[in-house]
Amino acid sequence: MKIKIGLLVVIMALAAIAINAKTDADDPFLVYKADLIKQDLKLYWKNDKGQNIGSIQNLKLWLEGKNQTLDFAMNAGMYKKDHSPQGLYIEKRKMLVPLDTTKAAGNFYLKPNGVFYFTTQKTAVICTTQDFRNNAKIEYATQSGPMLIIDGQIHPEFKKGSANVNIRNGVGILPDGKIVFVMSKKEINFYDFADYFKSLGCRNALYLDGFVSRAFAPSENWIQTDGNFGVLFAVTRSEK
Repeated sequence: MKIKIGLLVVIMALAAIAINAKTDADDPFLVYKADLIKQDLKLYWKNDKGQNIGSIQNLKLWLEGKNQTLDFAMNAGMYKKDHSPQGLYIEKRKMLVPLDTTKAAGNFYLKPNGVFYFTTQKTAVICTTQDFRNNAKIEYATQSGPMLIIDGQIHPEFKKGSANVNIRNGVGILPDGKIVFVMSKKEINFYDFADYFKSLGCRNALYLDGFVSRAFAPSENWIQTDGNFGVLFAVTRSEK
């Protein structure tokens, strides 16, 4: 009798694991929420030698050498051929690349595009490039485009049912002020991707990139460490 009960417990446990695995696999989005008050979120571009960090794996190893554990990473704003940031980049309150307000083709320039930044008071903001104002209180910032959600509305250029699909990642601000990073696990068009941020209650959200998008989120059972990027978002904690 004990053997049968033990076997039943094992079967039920395996079934639960299978159900959870299926749920994770069926979820079309990777979602990671960051709290600036409780977590250490930063943007990373170069290492101590002035070399581009590039991949999530390189970032992870570099941080481990500083006794830091990487809890989350995702590629940030778009980058040029030399992997320098395309558009505004602020790191530790220093502007390393100026705001790009030119007109050109491509996703970055699909107006309105925008800027994600957070202040020394740990307040996260997403605004259009036109509305951005620099001051000494901005700790980190990255420019990208297009905006996904603008004041609660989906970008006017996005078309419902569009066949322009791709893997995409972006960032939004939740109603409670926390930051939400989202990457599609499957190809998706801009409208549906933006609509997901809207469903989360984001009044503003910014597209980061597509196709090349990668994320590292062990807490969400999502591990990608490859890629060759410009700037990377990362949440870290000190090893004890």
